[in-house]
Amino acid sequence: MAATTETTRPSAVDPGHRSGGGLLKWLSRTWPSALVLVGIIVLWELVVEVFGVSDFVIAKPSEIAAETWDSRELLLTATWVTTQEIVYGFLISVAVGILLAVLLARFGRLHRAVYPLIVLFQVVPKVALAPIFILWFGYELTPKLLLVVVISFFPITLNMLVGLRSIDQDLLLLMRSVGATRNQILTRIQIPTSLPYLFAGMRIAITLSVIGAVVAEFAGASDGLGYLIQFASTQLDTPLMFSALILVSLLGLALYYGMSLIEFVLARKFPHIATDDQ
Repeated sequence: MAATTETTRPSAVDPGHRSGGGLLKWLSRTWPSALVLVGIIVLWELVVEVFGVSDFVIAKPSEIAAETWDSRELLLTATWVTTQEIVYGFLISVAVGILLAVLLARFGRLHRAVYPLIVLFQVVPKVALAPIFILWFGYELTPKLLLVVVISFFPITLNMLVGLRSIDQDLLLLMRSVGATRNQILTRIQIPTSLPYLFAGMRIAITLSVIGAVVAEFAGASDGLGYLIQFASTQLDTPLMFSALILVSLLGLALYYGMSLIEFVLARKFPHIATDDQ
């Protein structure tokens, strides 16, 4: 996950050709996954139909699609609620994770005192925290955001902290030899070096934010996809439960690739933040 500082030479290839080549490259990467997904859906439909599996056990993809269309307004409303919880919680997680990483990297004694406690807090089962947060803060947005933050901030802090400590030792000695202060080294060398690590942590955190929001809705909510999954399971409405579950998965996938797209766009302007998989 090394940072790259090389500048690419302008290509003489026609821009339209480059964009066409980029589209073909994207298609070559995605068609195997799409083909496997179509195969799974077809096999799923056939197995349920041929073996006569009860709808209470597992619904056919065709039934799930019909239920998704019939309940589209309910599902869209629930998706919007869950999306807000995820995005707001993720943004808070980014702020908390970056602040903690910078403080721990800057102050050695604080790192020795606080980092083991952060790790200890991270291994606490988050499912157990959800009802406690609801008991303290009620059934509104606050406990859901807190749970998302608790689940999501750690990979951001850990990855950025690794990046802050991955500074080239020769460069560090050079900065010290010219009289640079610790704050100058932090802001001019360490933070820019850590940005690829930060974005890698953010991509992990956005998926964990989805889990945090759904777990919080399981514990206590009156809306959202997590609540809808739980409600449908109590009503033995398997098609609706699968519809909500699939929407959660698609939402997490969209947010992950949205985060990757943001990283890609920023890397075009600031090449030093690009990660190896860009």
